[in-house]
Amino acid sequence: MLQIFYKEKPIIISEKKSDTKDSLLINSELLENINIIDLLKKKRIKSIGIKSKKKEKILKIFRKKFPEIIAAGGKVFNSKSEILFIYRNKKWDLPKGKAEKNENISQTAIREVKEETGIKNLSITKPLEKTFHIFKRGSKYFLKTTYWFEMKSDYEGKLKPQKKEGITRAEWIGIDNLTDVLPKSYANIRFLIG
Repeated sequence: MLQIFYKEKPIIISEKKSDTKDSLLINSELLENINIIDLLKKKRIKSIGIKSKKKEKILKIFRKKFPEIIAAGGKVFNSKSEILFIYRNKKWDLPKGKAEKNENISQTAIREVKEETGIKNLSITKPLEKTFHIFKRGSKYFLKTTYWFEMKSDYEGKLKPQKKEGITRAEWIGIDNLTDVLPKSYANIRFLIG
């Protein structure tokens, strides 16, 4: 199963009927001619389902409809198994950002986490799932593909939220406090924390 989020609403691409049972089903052959955003803006539609074994083929259609932005970020753990979160635009998020020229995706992830939180002693432990979401900038919609990595750090110094990026807080959140944070986070972050 693959999910592309638009705000809180997922577009679910799966070969299993059970994954899309409560969704508005769209035939993959008709996808190129449908305005997905208009459908997702309707209150009564909670999600869209596309039954397909060829997830990459469906993603290719979305990449044609919406210019793609590549980003990378981290789900960072400290020695107490707390997760590093940032707070921006009244939402809890994981640190991430756009890839720069001549930078591989893991370099992007480490750079962005350091820039957005001020953390040091950061290393990647393993790659995680990619997330996808559609967002609007100006009058245009984009597809953001974010490559995620599990990371660790033994840094115990003061975190420094990147204010110029609108980040007002950077905090370690323990497992016990995730129930307070996750309802105030984005759907793709809840999916990633799972």
